[in-house]
Amino acid sequence: MEFTGWVALLLFTALAAVQLGLVAYAVQQAGTASRAAARVAAQGGDGVSAGEGAASGWLNARVQVPGAGGDEVTATATVPIPSLLPVFTFPAATRSTTMPVTTPAD
Repeated sequence: MEFTGWVALLLFTALAAVQLGLVAYAVQQAGTASRAAARVAAQGGDGVSAGEGAASGWLNARVQVPGAGGDEVTATATVPIPSLLPVFTFPAATRSTTMPVTTPAD
């Protein structure tokens, strides 16, 4: 009986550690997607496609690049955080990046 209790506690602790890793990975991927989207959009390209392509496909990143105007472009990426157990629920990871508008060298 004692062995079963310890195994359950150790399993829960291991899953919590993996969940923490998933949270960190999702936040990192949101930052990567927003940076890629802003960089490409600042040069006049399709920032949404670049941002979604920069993130891992299984995370289903959603990238928004509002209409460019002015001297800078802001891209926002939202990545849902997968949950291993129903006990763990997290809001989606959201990161924004602003870059100055540049024109590519001819």
